[in-house]
Order: sequence, then structure tokens, then C-alpha cells
Amino acid sequence: MPWFAKIEEGTVDKPTFDRYVPAHKAYVEDLIAKGHHAKTGYWQRRGGGMLLFEAESMEEAQQIVAEDPLVKHGCVKYDLYQWCIVVE
Repeated sequence: MPWFAKIEEGTVDKPTFDRYVPAHKAYVEDLIAKGHHAKTGYWQRRGGGMLLFEAESMEEAQQIVAEDPLVKHGCVKYDLYQWCIVVE
């Protein structure tokens, strides 16, 4: 399966963002359980992060991102890229 990267930047204050982090983590754990090999994290400098995951297509990747609680609640703006791995 292809890999995808959602590169995000926070758009709300930290208390609002933090309110949805537990739901985001649970969502990523569910993606892992469904075989998407997801990983999530944030940049050392405050204000953004990344979600890496596998999906069958860009369309499926867009659906996955749309259901992320951080996206659903307007906490982040993001770009979604298919990541083409050159060396493993």
C-alpha cells in the first residue's frame, strides 16, 4: 500500500487543541488496528505535526484524514501528500 503524510499546522489555541488530542490518539490507534501502520507526532517547535499512514489510494487517504478529530473540529490546516519511498 502507498504511504501518505498529512503535514499539519495548528489553527486554534493550545487548550482547544489539547481537548481533541485524546480523540486523535484513539483514532490513530484504530487506524493501526485496521492495518494502516499509522504514526503520529508533532514538531519539536510548537504549532504543527504529521500523520503518516498507509492507504489504498489518495481517495482513501483523504477520507481517513477527513475523519481525524483534529480535522473534524477545525484544529489544524493541512496538506496531504503521497510519500514515495525510495529506500527502505
